[in-house]
Amino acid sequence: MTDQSHQKTEYQPPRVWVPAANGGPFASINRPTAGPTHEKELPVGKHPLQLYSLATPNGVKVTVMLEELLAAGHKGAEYDAWLIKINEGDQFGSGFVDVNPNSKIPALFDRSGDTPVRVFESGSILLYLAEKFGAFLPQDPARRTETLNWLFWQMGAGPLLGGGFGHFYAYAPEKIEYAINRYAMEAKRQLDVLDRQLAANRFIAGDEYTIADMAIWPWYGGLVQGEIYDAAEFLAVHEYQHVNRWAKEVAARPAVIRGRKVNRVRGKPEEQVAERHDASDLD
Repeated sequence: MTDQSHQKTEYQPPRVWVPAANGGPFASINRPTAGPTHEKELPVGKHPLQLYSLATPNGVKVTVMLEELLAAGHKGAEYDAWLIKINEGDQFGSGFVDVNPNSKIPALFDRSGDTPVRVFESGSILLYLAEKFGAFLPQDPARRTETLNWLFWQMGAGPLLGGGFGHFYAYAPEKIEYAINRYAMEAKRQLDVLDRQLAANRFIAGDEYTIADMAIWPWYGGLVQGEIYDAAEFLAVHEYQHVNRWAKEVAARPAVIRGRKVNRVRGKPEEQVAERHDASDLD
């Protein structure tokens, strides 16, 4: 007789899926529907640009861009950054959903013109700001296209790193060998893609620092520098010498150092600035 207690039960999907408790740190905010869960207006500060975010890699993209614009002399890029606590469901408030119906950070509201403009999805925000201020996006068609190639590469590849590898390696309530192996392979493939590109280029899209670097650095720079998922050793990130060289150079930029602090509520106390309403807040 076979001992059934030692046999692994294979999951069989039902004919129609129904929600089930999934555990993990984000279980309380996961749901299969969109729209607001409660009424809550968003605060509005004194600057035309209003950012609603959190210092996740996607949030850092935008605060770095805004600080880079200010460092480059674009005074119109002054902004208010309001903290959105995603673990507490702030992204499901009615005001936030009005700015981003997808209920994800970051979200930007530009009140500088006659008609307010909402901008959501981090890549869209980077492109919007680059075009608004004429900065960090080459005007030459070929170089512009190369920059956008890499911007959209990150937008497509990032979910496999974050929602794939990051989730199953760091956040899932149980360690699933198949899932971790599957996404670890993809994470390393992506690092190899970047390493080969950076072997021949100072920055992602060439010799010029662009929004492609701002999009990619918080994820892959953070990964090789041990700042996300604590997976540097597991993924043997030392193998990607060109990614490491680039990650260190970008991390040392004053605007990147400042941008990383905004909407941050974890880590070293000196790096945490929950809200930003004036440049002096970062000092």
